[in-house]
Amino acid sequence: MILPKSIGFHAWKPAAWLRVTGGDAAGFLQGQFTNDVRLAQPGRAIYGLWLNQKGRVLADSFIIRGQTDAEFFVGSYFSAAQVIVGRLEAYIVADDVAVEDLTLGWTGAALIGEGAEGWLGAKDRPGAVFAGRRLSGESWEWVMPDAAWEAALAGLAGGLQIGTPEMERLRIVSGIPAVPADAGPGDLPNEANLGSEAISGTKGCYLGQEVVARLKSRGRVRRRLLRVAGPGSPPALPAPLWQQGRAAGELRSCAPDESGGGLVGLAMLVLDQLRPDAPLGFPGDGVPALAIEPGQL
Repeated sequence: MILPKSIGFHAWKPAAWLRVTGGDAAGFLQGQFTNDVRLAQPGRAIYGLWLNQKGRVLADSFIIRGQTDAEFFVGSYFSAAQVIVGRLEAYIVADDVAVEDLTLGWTGAALIGEGAEGWLGAKDRPGAVFAGRRLSGESWEWVMPDAAWEAALAGLAGGLQIGTPEMERLRIVSGIPAVPADAGPGDLPNEANLGSEAISGTKGCYLGQEVVARLKSRGRVRRRLLRVAGPGSPPALPAPLWQQGRAAGELRSCAPDESGGGLVGLAMLVLDQLRPDAPLGFPGDGVPALAIEPGQL
């Protein structure tokens, strides 16, 4: 069955696609991941974070249960496989857990548009199918071994192919952080608005939980990732931003806007003394460049 023209697809290569197996795999992942691994099922991915002991963001990923209770797949759009593998293996002591890096041999297709879920579910698909995290609306991911890609592409070819710049624009205007570009080892989850989506408040202990819990009880972060927009071309990133003569933060990611005449971006900004109605500028050019999109503070 050929993908309808009303559905867009984006071909992508995972930055990480791991297979975690063993009798202790479920319990081990549950104690390391910020979200509840018990909710992961074939066809249902759980999104969450891998933190360090200080509660900072090392990587993000989806976790999907495999064909047995002792098999899981760990996949990420942007977080490197070696970072996640290193983070996992650092805490395997006497656990019956094995981590296999499959990244180089797997390919993904993101599907966007009404009917995408039905099209994917109309027949058995090799690999993994799960709800994605591309934009504020619904999106779906189909990740498969490279050997299945040629046949898959023949079916996808009827849809509208979406390039990387447009996917980046859709992500940014939806306010979805990319890890580690928008939220990395220097950042706390709530600074990047990841607290509600990526972190379970009921699952029990995981690495970095004490810091996250303290941050939640305090109720306010010092910095926050905010959407910005303005004229001009995307600069080299990360780009320092100033406001009224003071350092205000940095632009973490950006893409051309829908018109092609400006840019949209995500900026990590210091909230103290931040003026939501005042423009942000790049140092040295003296010209206000970006506006904070309203309603975020």
